[in-house]
Amino acid sequence: MTEHSDLREAGFRLVRSPSSVPEARAILRAKLGEWRAGHGALADAELVLSELVTNALRVPVPGDRQVGVRIACWENGARLRLEVSDAGPGRPQVRRPRETDAAGRGLLLVAALAHRWGVEERPAGIGKTVWAELWAAGSALPEPEIAARAVLPGQCVRAWGAWHTVRAVRRERYASGGLGVVITLDDGGPALRLHAAEPVTVRTAGAVAAS
Repeated sequence: MTEHSDLREAGFRLVRSPSSVPEARAILRAKLGEWRAGHGALADAELVLSELVTNALRVPVPGDRQVGVRIACWENGARLRLEVSDAGPGRPQVRRPRETDAAGRGLLLVAALAHRWGVEERPAGIGKTVWAELWAAGSALPEPEIAARAVLPGQCVRAWGAWHTVRAVRRERYASGGLGVVITLDDGGPALRLHAAEPVTVRTAGAVAAS
């Protein structure tokens, strides 16, 4: 995530219990109040956090594995990022449940309410982090970010404070077994070597030229 000078953040852990869902919502409200952050989408943020925590609690892992939560806001709460980490494998997918299905709508709701969301491997330890970002109405949206694995030749990426056109992209395996991405740039500068899930700021070449 992009760094901001007015960033406020908090992290906490939850036990694997249904009571952790309302607890997470209460902590979110308390933290935004403590930071005097008048977030214009608090109701949406509570719903999104509830769904992310609920999904994490359903992951089949040992009962002593807790769920990690991180709340970050900036611009006096106009922008908000929610992260929920669990020790389970795999990557959650948005499902399209039938009207008669009693469950399966969690990530569909997250995708509808958040400006963007995604899944990242945890840099240390096992499991994953599912994150969602929300912006209050009228706030300026940042440049789009995608996982490094999704970058394509011809796109432009922001690195070292400037825009660079991508010439080629290849994947490589780390000795530890993780997946990395090597992005070669058209200007002949050093290649970018990133973790496959690391977010990269992108634009189309035309948009960069116009700016």
